[in-house]
Amino acid sequence: MTQKLKAKIYEIFETSDRDNWVTMIDNYLIVALVVLDTTTFILQSSQELAFQYASEFRRIQGIVVLSFTFEYILRLWCCTANPKYRHPIWGRLKFATTPLATIDLMSFLPFYLIAINPEWAIARSARILRLLRLFKISRYSDTLRTFFRVIRSKKDELTMTLFAVFILLIIASSLMYFAERNAQPEAFSSIPAAMWWGVVTLTTVGYGDLYPVTALGKFLGAALAFLGIGLFAMPAGIIASGFSEEIERKRQEIKKQIQAKLEKPLNSEQKQAIANYIEESGEVMKICVETAKQKFGDRFDNEDVVRELAIALYHDTQRKFNL
Repeated sequence: MTQKLKAKIYEIFETSDRDNWVTMIDNYLIVALVVLDTTTFILQSSQELAFQYASEFRRIQGIVVLSFTFEYILRLWCCTANPKYRHPIWGRLKFATTPLATIDLMSFLPFYLIAINPEWAIARSARILRLLRLFKISRYSDTLRTFFRVIRSKKDELTMTLFAVFILLIIASSLMYFAERNAQPEAFSSIPAAMWWGVVTLTTVGYGDLYPVTALGKFLGAALAFLGIGLFAMPAGIIASGFSEEIERKRQEIKKQIQAKLEKPLNSEQKQAIANYIEESGEVMKICVETAKQKFGDRFDNEDVVRELAIALYHDTQRKFNL
């Protein structure tokens, strides 16, 4: 009985079956709590609102934390229904260290740290971890899951691109430092200081707080700006390619599922139902042909026209009587 209950709860938590209303209620409830808590977190940054609605914000925070705590305990209890986490102790520890389970824990842990001692530095800094609750939505969003799958599948290409950007940043910042240090010793006081200019130029943001004044520096700045346009377009192209491949993979999966269903042997009831349908359709078709001949046979000499009229009459009969 306990194992069946565990398996049922685990299935509710881990699947997003639109035909299962319990699963969908769980999904929508968690997403609603995450959105509510994130909205509260944003509104609390306003001192006026934080003071005016302090009790309401605390009440919402308490409901959200208790809900997420209960959800985490339930997930930890029923995870042994999965063969990967079968062991009652090590299995649960293994489950607790998974990325999503860690996010679940971090989504309510700061509240308890603050409740124990609000003056702890770790408790104050842990408040920002509330934003991790946004990642809980990834369990229930096909779009986010697809995005993370694309990032994982293209991690090698993205890593190489980021490495190339980092190398270019170091080289460009070093050259700019030597080109501008005499003309602007305060602005380009070191290579790390020049790297801020390099980041702003590579991303084509251009804040304007640092800029070259020498001829060599301007030439380097222009060259880096052009290189930045090309380099930062590469990750976008890689991710777009990954999305295209993921969509094609899903399409092939759906195609395989349909083929598997079509190739599945029919049972006797299904065969009999098909036979009955064919027999009924044949009888209806005969009646339609006879009706067409009686009504229109003397008007049209061509038998093909009469046959087409009979087929049209047959389809119309099917539509009207849902055959």
